[in-house]
Amino acid sequence: MSHSASTPVDSQLDLRGTPCPINFVRTKLQLEKMAPGALLEVWLDAGEPVEQVPDSLTMEGYAIERLEPCVDYFVLHVRRPA
Repeated sequence: MSHSASTPVDSQLDLRGTPCPINFVRTKLQLEKMAPGALLEVWLDAGEPVEQVPDSLTMEGYAIERLEPCVDYFVLHVRRPA
């Protein structure tokens, strides 16, 4: 599941192929269902999704803990505030 052995994720969302702003909306809805302090891993396409979603989440008060490229997408770790 997780690409990082250091931080286990509580939930994962594959949003490759999902356009903006639907990918942000789905990410936010998933975070709202999760427990406070839980960590969500989101897979995002390059370009607009990886440029827009992390910024939008930060503006909403979510903590971006990791954003790194994989082979053909980006892995984003975002934590729901406790």
